[in-house]
Amino acid sequence: MTGAAARGETADEPGGPAGEAATEQAGDQPFGPTVARFDDAVDRAFDRLRGHPVADRLFYGLSEAANFSLLWYGVAVARAVVSPRHRRDVVRLAVCIGVESLVVNQGLKRVFRRGRPDRSEHTDPHRLRVPSTTSFPSGHASSAVFAAALLSDTDRRHRGLWYGLAALVAASRPYVRIHHASDVVGGAAAGWVLGRVARRLWPL
Repeated sequence: MTGAAARGETADEPGGPAGEAATEQAGDQPFGPTVARFDDAVDRAFDRLRGHPVADRLFYGLSEAANFSLLWYGVAVARAVVSPRHRRDVVRLAVCIGVESLVVNQGLKRVFRRGRPDRSEHTDPHRLRVPSTTSFPSGHASSAVFAAALLSDTDRRHRGLWYGLAALVAASRPYVRIHHASDVVGGAAAGWVLGRVARRLWPL
């Protein structure tokens, strides 16, 4: 369930036919002009930060670290090492993120099939892996909010830390021009809903 096939967004190799199809529609406005203006406004706002060495390293680093949800697995394992009472969280997080990834990357993305932003005129300051799946909703944003919901379920004292980290991971995707800002909003909403479902079906 947690193998590369279940992780959807980052499981595909860039540059193949699916990747080409995912970017061909990047100029479309499938959600209307209002959403397109929102995406453009966020992109312009990030332009003020892009190129700053600290911001570039932070957002590119987080975007890469969250591939395959490795960041969230690492957080869960680290918590279990520090506090044995969180050991059950590791199993729940691993299984549930596998299911969440299937729902988002193999379900919702296939419904919307939105093209990713056009990155052809931009040069990355750091090495970046570009997924070949479609853009809406953002799998990184969904898994980030989803993981934060599960981590906070048994660690409310650090709830702000987990959601803050999730927000940075989600923001990294439009920053590196892998997603439109509205993809991140949709992904965060999906992660929040799925997180509530997971906590109800598998309480700790």
